[in-house]
Amino acid sequence: MTAPRFKPLAFTRRATADVVQRARDFHAEMDTRRTTRHFSTEDVPRTAIEYAIRTAGTAPSGAHQQPWTFVSISDPELKRRIREAAEREEYENYHGRMPQEWLQALAPLGTDEHKAHLTDAPWLVVVFRRIYGLEPDGSRRTYYYTQESVGIAAGFFIAAVHRMGLVTLTHTPNPMGFLSTLLARPPNEKAYLILPVGYPAKDATVPDIVRKPLGEISVWR
Repeated sequence: MTAPRFKPLAFTRRATADVVQRARDFHAEMDTRRTTRHFSTEDVPRTAIEYAIRTAGTAPSGAHQQPWTFVSISDPELKRRIREAAEREEYENYHGRMPQEWLQALAPLGTDEHKAHLTDAPWLVVVFRRIYGLEPDGSRRTYYYTQESVGIAAGFFIAAVHRMGLVTLTHTPNPMGFLSTLLARPPNEKAYLILPVGYPAKDATVPDIVRKPLGEISVWR
């Protein structure tokens, strides 16, 4: 068993007023974040995507196993194949697989089986969850809290995308096995989320919805 190693925490203590102001400023910025399905085809530098992934990689994870892989796609042909496969699955979802209750929940968002964002956005970032690790001899290593860990990392990625002035969309076609095939991922990785990244189209729209207020999402004791 490996002995734990520690080093001093790099931390800058701020005045209380500064803490509150920074919290207020960050909320104000993130409160403008919206999900759109209308992307411009305008190019986005690879470096921007790299830094969003670097930011995601700073997320905490169970036992610090970092059970994620971010696969970034800009190749138009591969994006087309992903879109075709996703739309086939989504067609089945919207025309039989989804229960009526699910369809009713989605109705205010105006979604359907057509997924133009998968080819319009200059980048698709597919997040894979490593369900177990692999030792040098090929044996499996148990990974812990992978769902939670990858979810947190995806949240960091989304925040980074917004911070740099771009938009993204959380797309979860179901089932997603086609992504493992198209992207040649190993069997210990399962597709978790597709994140198209780019600039919004000039005529982009978003659903006219309202976020729950603080009183509905928090409890104080």
